[in-house]
Amino acid sequence: MRSSNPVFSRRGFSRDNGTAGFNGQQPQAGGPAVGTNPYATGNPYAEGATNPYATNPYAPQDTQLGAPQQARGNVMTIDDVVSRTAMTLGTVVLTAVLSWLLLPVDPANLGKSYGIAIGAALVALVLSLVQSFKRKPSPALILGYAAFEGVFLGVISAAVSTYIADGVVIQAVLGTMAVFAGVLVAYKMGWIRVNRRFYGFVMAAAMGFMLLMVTNLLFAVFAGGDGLGFRSGGLGILFGVIGIILGACFLALDFKQVEDGVTYGAPREEAWLAAFGLTMTLVWIYLEMLRLLSILQGDD
Repeated sequence: MRSSNPVFSRRGFSRDNGTAGFNGQQPQAGGPAVGTNPYATGNPYAEGATNPYATNPYAPQDTQLGAPQQARGNVMTIDDVVSRTAMTLGTVVLTAVLSWLLLPVDPANLGKSYGIAIGAALVALVLSLVQSFKRKPSPALILGYAAFEGVFLGVISAAVSTYIADGVVIQAVLGTMAVFAGVLVAYKMGWIRVNRRFYGFVMAAAMGFMLLMVTNLLFAVFAGGDGLGFRSGGLGILFGVIGIILGACFLALDFKQVEDGVTYGAPREEAWLAAFGLTMTLVWIYLEMLRLLSILQGDD
């Protein structure tokens, strides 16, 4: 993994240690490339990373000044990111509500509803992987991912609300919003500094976390029960908290990617990738929050 989300893995933004620019220079949207492939950088926070939009086709040459200037109408802005994220998250919420209402989770239909939810999750996974390997964002793929992800979340949320604790879904939603707001404030205040060390720590922790969860899943499939017990009881609570903390770290990485995209004059279409990454991170946090609250409610 190169970044918090696969959609950012090919981007070469660099604002290491809170300083914009490359090797101590200020960024210039549409400026000349430095002779390296911006999509070949393994770590977007590595020293010497180059602006992936340095040869932006949207930046026409200004013959009087002798320097390329960005056409402001084609540059990604925060408003673009907000509007695309609202559309993507809105799609998730809409399909989640519809699946909650239309796919019953009573004992007679629970198996069928679970089957549809798992199928939707697999389709969402395929769509997200296809988008992550594309060089340009596809709104259709991103909204399709959001729609199928919403179906999965709707069924799972309805089942948890029905069989574990009524009201836990609202608590998970509010908890996810609180994490988002808290990380945003901390990032804007400078309390979280996204640099190479932070990036490396988060990626190492995320890979270790995912490896343990996959191992636990394999043991659960072949040995039954909860496998190694990482998703229930005291260990479940511990790993639920760790999952939420990792999600918060992913949000910080996402915020930096958005900030750098705006700073370096990314094309407006890149706002879809930012929305895609933020949506995946928020889905991660919601699922971890829902799992944690379910364990806590179940122990009462």
